[in-house]
Amino acid sequence: MALKEEALRAISQAKDREEIKGLRIRYLGRKGELTRLLRGLKDLPLEERPRIGALANELRSLLEEEIGRVEGEIEAKEREEAIRRERIDVSLPGVPVPRGRLHPITQVTEEIVDIFTSMGFQVAEGPEVERDYYNFEALNIPKDHPARDMHDTFYFSEDLLLRTHTSPVQIRVMESSSPPVKIIAPGAVYRRDSDISHTPMFHQVEGLVVDEGISLSHLKGTLSLFVHLFFGEDTPLRFRPSYFPFTEPSAEVDIRCVICQGRGCRVCGGGGWLEILGCGMVDPEVFRMVGYPERYTGFAFGMGVERMAMIRYRINDIRLFFQNDLRFLEQF
Repeated sequence: MALKEEALRAISQAKDREEIKGLRIRYLGRKGELTRLLRGLKDLPLEERPRIGALANELRSLLEEEIGRVEGEIEAKEREEAIRRERIDVSLPGVPVPRGRLHPITQVTEEIVDIFTSMGFQVAEGPEVERDYYNFEALNIPKDHPARDMHDTFYFSEDLLLRTHTSPVQIRVMESSSPPVKIIAPGAVYRRDSDISHTPMFHQVEGLVVDEGISLSHLKGTLSLFVHLFFGEDTPLRFRPSYFPFTEPSAEVDIRCVICQGRGCRVCGGGGWLEILGCGMVDPEVFRMVGYPERYTGFAFGMGVERMAMIRYRINDIRLFFQNDLRFLEQF
C-alpha cells in the first residue's frame, strides 16, 4: 500500500519528539490518513470490506509499533545528549559553601571569660528578670538613692525589672555560699538608652573576689594582668578615682587610646585615654546585706563587652553589632 510505505518512510526520518508527535496525529489521529481510510470502507463493495479493514488494522498496529520504537530511540538520544551537557567536570573548582561563625560579641565574651577562668575564677549566672532588691537595694542603692538615676530601668512592676547590670549575680552567689568567692558573671543587661554608643540590650562581664586579706593591690594586679592579656602586654593603663555605690574606694580603668596612641582624637575626646571598666573594693554595707563577717574583704569589677569589642576592632557605632549585616559580621 502506498500509504504504508509513505508513513514508514516519514516515521524513520523523524528527528525529534515534536516531529514524531506530528506524524502520529497525521496518520493515526481522529482526522488522520488511516482514519479517513477506515471511514471510506462504506463506499467499497461489500465483499472487499473485510479484507481492506483487516489490512487497515494491521497497518494501524504496525504504525503504532514503529512510532513507539522511533519515539523511544529519540528519547534515548535526547537523554544521552542532556547527560553530556550536564556532566559534572570534577576538575573545576567547587562552589564555596558559606560557613557560619561566632558573633564578634560572643568571641570577645569567650576571650574575656577564658582569661579570668585561667586566673581561677568560676563562671556564675543569674536571672535576667530580677527583683529590685538584688538589682539595687542589696548593692547599697536604696529606693531614694541618686545612683538609680544612672540606670534607666525597664520595670515590669515596682519590684520586678530587667536587670541593669550583672551585679545581682554577685549578691545571689554570696547569699548561697561562704568565702572564699572568686567569680565572674557574664550576661545580657538592659537599660533605656539608645545611640551610637548605647543600646537597650548589651552585655557585661562582672567579677567578684572575697576572702580574708584581699586588698586594693590584688585588684590592681588582677585587672592589670587582664588588660595586658586582652589588649597586649605593652598597653599603657591607669586607675582613675571614681564612684560606685557598691564599692569604696572605687576606680575606673583607662587604656591609652588605640586610635591616636595618646595624642588626642575625636574617639578619646582629646584626652588620649579610653575608659574600659569600673572597679573598687566591695563596700562593707554590701557584705552586711549578705551576712558576711567583717574580717572578709573583697573587690569587684565590671566591663561592657560591646565597649571592649569596639575598642578591640575599632568600631565607631555599637548598633552594627545588632543589625545582622553579613558584610559586617563576615569580617570577624
